[in-house]
Amino acid sequence: MYIDRMLRIIAGSFILISLALAVKVNINWLWFTAFVGLNLFQSGFTNWCPMITILEKLGMPKFPKECAQK
Repeated sequence: MYIDRMLRIIAGSFILISLALAVKVNINWLWFTAFVGLNLFQSGFTNWCPMITILEKLGMPKFPKECAQK
């Protein structure tokens, strides 16, 4: 697994979890959904995402092994 795939998995999970929490616990969890969406939106323009920085520090590879060998 590499950073781009993990980032999409984490973002999708955060959105689904926060939506479930908004339905079951409190509607204010939608603010977290909006936060994740805004981060995804701004990262499309700036190519910077806080989660990528965290994943890099945790040692997640940037590219799949097949691409790195070529």
